[in-house]
Amino acid sequence: MKIKSPFLVRLLRQQFIYIALAAVVGGIVWANRLNINPIAVIVYTLTIANLMTIPLESLRFLYWEEPFPRNWVIYMGLMLVLMVPVYVIATVLVYWVAPPEPQSLMHFIQTGWRLPILITIVYGTVVFLYDTTKDRLERRNVELLKTVERGSAQLELQERELQRAREIQQSLLPKDIPQLPGFEVAGAWQPARTVGGDYYDVLRLGDHKIAVCIADVVGKGVSAALLMANVQATVRAFARESESPAWVCDRVNKVLCGNIADGKFVTFFYGILDSRARTLQYCNAGHCYPILVSRDSVRTLDFGGAVLGVFPTWKYEDSSVDLKSGERLLLFTDGIAEASASDGQEFGEDCIATFMSANRENSAGDLNERLLARVSDFCDAQFQDDATLVVIAVY
Repeated sequence: MKIKSPFLVRLLRQQFIYIALAAVVGGIVWANRLNINPIAVIVYTLTIANLMTIPLESLRFLYWEEPFPRNWVIYMGLMLVLMVPVYVIATVLVYWVAPPEPQSLMHFIQTGWRLPILITIVYGTVVFLYDTTKDRLERRNVELLKTVERGSAQLELQERELQRAREIQQSLLPKDIPQLPGFEVAGAWQPARTVGGDYYDVLRLGDHKIAVCIADVVGKGVSAALLMANVQATVRAFARESESPAWVCDRVNKVLCGNIADGKFVTFFYGILDSRARTLQYCNAGHCYPILVSRDSVRTLDFGGAVLGVFPTWKYEDSSVDLKSGERLLLFTDGIAEASASDGQEFGEDCIATFMSANRENSAGDLNERLLARVSDFCDAQFQDDATLVVIAVY
């Protein structure tokens, strides 16, 4: 038969605990070689425990919130007061169930107090320690639960804020990349975290010129993203058709040197693509060397200068490259070259060059998509650094 009443379930559970308590008391009696009827031990224990529980729980408000040892003193005082009537009732039951050697009930009440006192002390101590320990653990669990809930709420808020920051950062990247006749420009961006420090941009400077730039802020996460936004705003402020890439790098470098935090720097590549002259005039400030792929060769544009934000007096210089039909120029950040497989092997610039050569005839957009997918497969999509690509296809 299944008992559905919570009160009855609790009551039966308590009886098992009281029987176990009777076994403990019996063990103490046996260890002291006292000749006491085991039935008397059980009756005393069950009676005292049951009769003590209800009044002590009813008077709990007198001692429960008091600090130690005040709570213990009040509890023991209440138990001593209750002991007298409870002892009398328990002794009467024992006298009736397991009568001792021939003696009157009054004599038994006057002389049989040692065992009930032992049972009362053991019961009171065990119950008080159990209740206080249980209450302390329950309070601690409640506190831990609240802490976990607060932590979860904070993490959820941070996640929403980071997601919003990612959306803002993506909105700063070019949505519609300006194009020139005879050229196709496409970009791709893959942050290692929710937000990142990589950046690329394509700006129209005139009817036949666009500025193409790519940058990598040292570090990852929110701090790198904030610095990246600052770099982008500065570049857009100085990018002009009449100014050379070296001039733009010089101005951006001076701004960053006056505002950048210690230990931070930016690698930066800025070029002006001219569809009439079919040239790319560029300045490389410590960035990964672009890879130029033609029908019969693969080479890097390895002319450059120092990173931005470190040397305020550095003099940047321009360089230029002629672009021929069928060529593909790849700009990338080190998150592509340094993507690592599970064995620690990096993808490397040689693999990038090999891939570009094998897929040279694809469009700029296809090259971006395929190369990013190839690198993602290589590192199992576990990018350790932000990865950004810009491809210029020449037709």
